[in-house]
Amino acid sequence: MWTPRLSDGAKMKYLGIVDALEADIQSGRVSRGDRLPAQRAIAEALDVDLTTVTRAFNEARRRGLVSAQAGRGTFIADAPRSGVAGPQNLLIDLSMNIPPQPQDADLQRLIPDTLRDILASPTGMLHLHYQESTGAEPDRVAAVRWLGGRIEGLSPERLVVSAGAQSALFAISDLLLRRGDVVAAGAMTYPGLKAVAIQKGLAIAPLAMDADGILPDAFEKACRDRSVKMLYVIPSIDNPTTATLPEARRRALADIARRHDVVIVEDDPYAVLLPEPAVTLAALAPDITWHIATLSKCVTPALRVAYVAAPSAHAARALASVLRATMLMAPPLMSALASRFIATGRLDAIAASIRGENRARQAIAAKILGPMDYAADPNGHHLWLSLPAHWRAADLAEHADRAGVSIVPALAFATLAHPAEAVRISLGVAPDREVLEEGLCLLAGLIAQPLPGTRAVV
Repeated sequence: MWTPRLSDGAKMKYLGIVDALEADIQSGRVSRGDRLPAQRAIAEALDVDLTTVTRAFNEARRRGLVSAQAGRGTFIADAPRSGVAGPQNLLIDLSMNIPPQPQDADLQRLIPDTLRDILASPTGMLHLHYQESTGAEPDRVAAVRWLGGRIEGLSPERLVVSAGAQSALFAISDLLLRRGDVVAAGAMTYPGLKAVAIQKGLAIAPLAMDADGILPDAFEKACRDRSVKMLYVIPSIDNPTTATLPEARRRALADIARRHDVVIVEDDPYAVLLPEPAVTLAALAPDITWHIATLSKCVTPALRVAYVAAPSAHAARALASVLRATMLMAPPLMSALASRFIATGRLDAIAASIRGENRARQAIAAKILGPMDYAADPNGHHLWLSLPAHWRAADLAEHADRAGVSIVPALAFATLAHPAEAVRISLGVAPDREVLEEGLCLLAGLIAQPLPGTRAVV
């Protein structure tokens, strides 16, 4: 095991740790595969703070000197190299909001094994053919089975299979809206909606939010003032604010939408992560709600399958005509894989495994960020951190990126001109809990410091 030391002449202590480690690797004092001491042990041995050591570990990864192994620790890399890596090798990504991949889900084995079984079946090769733009009937039947508990009375005729939620959102907007139409959405909302609005020339009416999500009174006022055509809402573990709408508020939003003849798009990718999902807007107002349920947040974004529950069979066929012109069809083999996961109960098991890993990672975040002002759902894989007065979100994101941690500032989600100073931190993309802890420690250290280039108030 490496004996920690500081290299002479380094401008900063964390660089002194990394330079010493690199020199010891090159001189043969430590060998490839050797395990490094725990970060706290290094901090104690060198009489430096933990943030300094965390930053040193991150820099060592950027140089390719070390690698982390889940549950085991950090080791000298098999093929260490000198020189700082480029931005594409940024190691600690807390920006992409994807689910973690827990070991017990075993997707690396499960996906190829299931695909092999599908293709080996008597009708397996049909999954390599073109299919209807609504999706193959067995896949729509599987979707009804999965969503039936959340949307009563759902039938395969009302289902459309799409290549991901973003494709579905664009197609619904293309079908129902025209340039200049107004979409109501939270003051902070999914960036994919903003991208659709730009492409389609739509206006977004920002709705005030609190800890429980969109305020019904704000929606009511927007409907009176701006002739809203559509309400876009993420009702469970909102992206980015993590709020879950209480049932009473869901009912209020549905009532307001009906009174003002507003269509609802319910984008609900995180509902399956909740132990007891709330009633859906599609169940409360099925005749005016388009419900989107994607697998990207409860399995993996590589499984480009989303299900759209349309208000009627006629509406489903109309949506399929738009999808036919934009993406032709959802990927048949991936759709068959999703259907097999549903039929075998594997999909729910994977979601439960991801939920468990999310809870473990949220506990790590709570330990490190506990004194700070942030919102989180223990079952979700992101959190929403409000910053202290001395930090602007854009500045923190920039400095964090330079230090080797990627986060997303509020402006990316804002539908109003002057958003709150906050950042979204995603916990799922880190390859393991140790890397996540390092990234969060480094980020917490940055937040605690005065903004670089400014003087602290004494």
